[in-house]
Amino acid sequence: MNEEAAGAARRGRTGRAERGGAAARRAARSTGGPGQQLTYIRRKLPNYEVLDEEGLSLIEANADTVLEEIGIEFRGDAEALKLWRDAGADVEGERVRFPKGLCRALLKTAPPVFAQHARNPARSVQIGGDATVFAPVYGPPFVRDLDGNRRYATVEDFQNFVKLAYMAPSIHHSGGTVCEPVDVPVNKRHLDMVYAHMRFSDKPFMGSVTAPERAEDTVAMAKILFGEDFVEQNTVIISLINANSPMVFDETMLGAAKVYARHNQATIITPFILAGAMSPVTVAGTLTQVLAEVLAGAAFTQLVRPGAPVVFGTFASSISMQSGAPTFGTPEPSLVSYGAAQLARRLGLPFRTGGSLTASKVSDAQAAYESANTLNSTMLAGTNFVLHAAGWLEGGLVSSYEKFMMDIDQLGMQQSFSAGVDLSDNGQAMDAIREVGPGSHYLGCAHTQANFQTAFYRSSIADNNSFEQWLAEGEKTAHQRANQLARSWLDSYEAPPIDEGADEALKDFIARRKGSMPDAFA
Repeated sequence: MNEEAAGAARRGRTGRAERGGAAARRAARSTGGPGQQLTYIRRKLPNYEVLDEEGLSLIEANADTVLEEIGIEFRGDAEALKLWRDAGADVEGERVRFPKGLCRALLKTAPPVFAQHARNPARSVQIGGDATVFAPVYGPPFVRDLDGNRRYATVEDFQNFVKLAYMAPSIHHSGGTVCEPVDVPVNKRHLDMVYAHMRFSDKPFMGSVTAPERAEDTVAMAKILFGEDFVEQNTVIISLINANSPMVFDETMLGAAKVYARHNQATIITPFILAGAMSPVTVAGTLTQVLAEVLAGAAFTQLVRPGAPVVFGTFASSISMQSGAPTFGTPEPSLVSYGAAQLARRLGLPFRTGGSLTASKVSDAQAAYESANTLNSTMLAGTNFVLHAAGWLEGGLVSSYEKFMMDIDQLGMQQSFSAGVDLSDNGQAMDAIREVGPGSHYLGCAHTQANFQTAFYRSSIADNNSFEQWLAEGEKTAHQRANQLARSWLDSYEAPPIDEGADEALKDFIARRKGSMPDAFA
């Protein structure tokens, strides 16, 4: 029983038994409680599309022109340039220009759907097709902690967010850099982060991409956990490879992409776009650049290893033309997401975008509506892999505990919504309509009694009680309820079981790797 329910029950023993008991029952029935894990979403709703055939063909033709006439730079990686030259591209310095159709031809070997295996097979996910997978926030150096402080993140914060993601029913994936633990040396922290995903969760996870050797460490640790042959034949890691927009892939990202592709591990090729600064200010112009960058980056993975799983990614935001600051939840990035999803489906690649994004500094109304706007378009676009689905604050600078709890509640609603309309005999409810007839009500009928516990989504954060009951329970805001819920989850966390031999081997590998290099904080 969580703290809110326990408090209500205590009040019930002092003269408010009916209300206390109801609060306890609400907590027990809540879809937001830990341990009630949901599988990844299998969408039963049609995708929302904003471009017709003419519009899609125009953007594809423009992207082909960008690739053929302007080109993409592959910086600092002689091997990458040689691979492109051998494939028939025109390589001049670090600029690569692509004959029309080359990238699309290479991408014919990329799988349209693949499985990412978790160490708990029940937690494995499908990437692509009608599946949607929610993964938490990625990358912030700061946290908003449970005492209200904005501070640099620590490895304890990292472990806490992994634990919360493990316990969250509507989070299907452990994610990657859920926050940046700055109390660990830069060149060693990837070891602690990957281990945290492996030890404190049994959901699938993302790999390190901040240096090729850190990607190699991730693969080596995965082989300890899953077995070498299994890793080479199956996908157990998915990793984020960002284009350095506009139209550049740098040495770090190329090196990490090569490591993962060679080992049959998935990459998400993602132009990181702040439109107006890193792409044109228009939706069509941004889509053209996004498609060109993804075509080049995704095709590169197939040069490295044909058949390596790869995802069409996009992260698109707008900026304030007055200050240059990123803005979220605005119409134009939603249109980019819709259009990019259509382009990905035409390429036959899984698609990643969106999340619960906001520029707000705290979990307030701005955070709520900006996140809702972004998440709704993410879902309606037909997104397969949703990064930043929970916990994002302050334009991605902050991972917030309270925002994480609020977001996972919304993710549960999206999961319910994505199931579509139930047209089974129970869903049609004709027996209920016959039983009640004209002029009565449905509260006591057999159909309502049989379905009342699961009929509607029940929020773990929202308060829908009377004003008097809200007063009696402490006048808590949504932020306060989220704080309380996060604390109670962390207090009740229990680690999933892990093979002791594999765990010891992982710890030994980490110790040896850390001992092999001096600390570096830059």
